[in-house]
Amino acid sequence: MGQQYETVIGLEIHVELKTTTKIFCSCPTAFGAESNTHVCPVCLGLPGVLPVFNEKVLEFAVKAGLALNCEIAPFSKFDRKNYYYPDLPKNYQISQYDLPICRNGFLEINTGSGPKRIGITRIHMEEDAGKLLHGSSSIVNSGYSLVDLNRTGVPLIEIVSEPDLRSAEEARAYMEKLRSILEYLDVSDVKMEQGSLRCDANVSLRPLGARGLGTKTEIKNMNSFRSLQRAVEYEAKRQREILEEGGRVVQETRSWDEERGVTVSLRSKEEAHDYRYFPDPDLVPIVIDPGWVAKLKASLPELPDARKERLVAEMGLPEYDASIITGSKGLADYFDAVTAEFNEPKTVSNWIMGELLRLLNASGVEMRENKIKPADFAALLKLQADGAISGKMAKSVFEEMFATGKSPHTIIKEQGLAQISDEGALAAIVEKVIAGNPGPAEDYRRGKEKALGFLVGQVMKETKGQANPGLVNKLLKERL
Repeated sequence: MGQQYETVIGLEIHVELKTTTKIFCSCPTAFGAESNTHVCPVCLGLPGVLPVFNEKVLEFAVKAGLALNCEIAPFSKFDRKNYYYPDLPKNYQISQYDLPICRNGFLEINTGSGPKRIGITRIHMEEDAGKLLHGSSSIVNSGYSLVDLNRTGVPLIEIVSEPDLRSAEEARAYMEKLRSILEYLDVSDVKMEQGSLRCDANVSLRPLGARGLGTKTEIKNMNSFRSLQRAVEYEAKRQREILEEGGRVVQETRSWDEERGVTVSLRSKEEAHDYRYFPDPDLVPIVIDPGWVAKLKASLPELPDARKERLVAEMGLPEYDASIITGSKGLADYFDAVTAEFNEPKTVSNWIMGELLRLLNASGVEMRENKIKPADFAALLKLQADGAISGKMAKSVFEEMFATGKSPHTIIKEQGLAQISDEGALAAIVEKVIAGNPGPAEDYRRGKEKALGFLVGQVMKETKGQANPGLVNKLLKERL
């Protein structure tokens, strides 16, 4: 058997912060505006302008650091990272180099072999670059590129992990957990499809049991969790094949080509000295009051792990249900709102995980666009619990609620769906069905249980599915 290799992965995750204005000027950060309209002399890098730091960026960066168990630097500064690229109008990016705002944190993920702690080397603040709009779907085969500078100067934090991840599955789990925490903190809208959450993966291989690191490649252009997982899997396989053939992996930056499912070489990988970092002379250092940090720490919301523990301990949900529900803040808030009106947590979680997520996925609708009000959701579950509608009817009403946003009472009234639970009304129908089906009735009397199911079906047919099934069973057994 040949040499066995271990995959080593570190992630650099760029997070666009949810501020109203950019990091060093008053231009808006809203997504989707016409190209080159959210710009001014500062973010265009025109001569003679000075940056002014947006304090909200610092607050959001520190909150993220605290939630990720980091040390907050009492003294921090901004640096100029010098490089030439069409979407960087100043020919340098304002970032942080040797004195980042946060260091030495960690994030715990769940793996097949139990919980695993992933180290976080640093979190630093920086400005985003502009955006290149390529003439085709990929930079590799594009005939031309256009520059949109609306994104230039949008505030970012970059979260750099230690090389502690060992598989594409772990990389995906880490990024999903990180996204969830940032969403709970409300420091970013974390929309990967809009570039609010972007990831670069450093991937290398080393002989199993070795301590040192192999030659790494950096993969860019992954805009979904699935892309990240596929890109890392492909790159690990590509490097393994090179090593097994006696070749040498080249340190470089590669782009993920989603359509072809491959990584493609972009350029040789730069080192830190290539960027000629130096302190930005236009921005004063940041000195942080520990009391302010303590206040921010006290103001942090309930985070996913704590919320999951609460749902298990206080509401009796299974671990699996609690993990799914708390994976998204919107879903967890919705669950809390429904259970406040209908206090049967397991029933609510079954409906959310079954019917609601099924409809959201099938229609491609985001949780925040869900039309069903929590109070209406709870009302539907009460109607089913009280026997006013059957389980089958409840699902039908729920689909209509999802499509229209109407209340369950309105839909039931409009469609005449109320369940018949009047014993007198049902007794007459049961007698009619027994009289009209003497064979199955006699079969049941002789001990054939299946015959009862047929008779129940006939009663349901007569009542257009509106009879209370439990009551129909009871009446048939009494009459037979």
